[in-house]
Amino acid sequence: MKKYTFSEKKDTRSGFGAGLLELGKTNPNVVALCADLTGSLKMDAFQKAFPERFFQCGIAEANMMGIAAGMTIGGKIPFTGTFANFSTGRVYDQIRQSIAYSGKNVKICASHAGLTLGEDGATHQILEDIGLMKMLPGMVVINPCDYNQTKAATIAIAQHKGPVYLRFGRPSWPVFIPEKMPFEIGKAIVLSEGADVSIFATGHLVWKAIQAGEQLAEMGIIAEIINIHTIKPLDEKAVIQSVSKTGCVVTAEEHQLNGGLGDSICQLLSRHLPTPVEMVGVNDSFGESGTPEALLVKYGLDSKNIVEAVTRVMQRKKALV
Repeated sequence: MKKYTFSEKKDTRSGFGAGLLELGKTNPNVVALCADLTGSLKMDAFQKAFPERFFQCGIAEANMMGIAAGMTIGGKIPFTGTFANFSTGRVYDQIRQSIAYSGKNVKICASHAGLTLGEDGATHQILEDIGLMKMLPGMVVINPCDYNQTKAATIAIAQHKGPVYLRFGRPSWPVFIPEKMPFEIGKAIVLSEGADVSIFATGHLVWKAIQAGEQLAEMGIIAEIINIHTIKPLDEKAVIQSVSKTGCVVTAEEHQLNGGLGDSICQLLSRHLPTPVEMVGVNDSFGESGTPEALLVKYGLDSKNIVEAVTRVMQRKKALV
């Protein structure tokens, strides 16, 4: 198994802020809108550098989405910023009607996703946002895994014509993706090749999958670990190619099992390559207050849970032979 190490930890929201600032320097059509969370979304550097292109909408997220939709008509590329809960659940009607329905070129950028915003608790921890957004026709859904990939994704989505949902988080997290690695929407990244099991992971759980892969290697199990940073459009070719080799799958995500990455993988495989699948994710539950790592352990989203899921799915694969 390929070894991955990290020299530092950074929050993925800072990757978004860095990418947005770089876009501001290179693309004069990029504008930023925020719902009273400029510091939390790390949009303050853009605001300082380009005050004429920054719009503070206040705690009025629905209005922010409407303004962003209108700006696209004049050729602007609006990046909206607030917490994931407020970027989706609070404004779903406005996104559906004003942005997705007419294919507006709005980039919906959402921080503090999943459980790992920690102490803010269940009212802020949205675990169903991927499902909400991927169901909207024409909506691209991206969930990068570390600071570098979030920065690259932020820059890349400005070139995509149409609505995008970009999801990232609050906690400091290992930085392991090379700084100069290009980001291609809809193109999965094989982090480690293997023939025993395919592990498809997204967001913060990519690092947990890498840790699980190291533990599995010590058990004599060589996992193929794939970073699915784009949940929609899903890289169907990469999924089928890997599963054709391994014959069993584990998915890992910081999201509800319903409507997330595992759901998309299972739909694809049920149509083209029926395969034993185990899913690591939140099982029909809201979150609670706690430290990010403690919550991942409590809700079964740790490397240990991925290893256990691999053990189960390989037993199922063996039973089919």
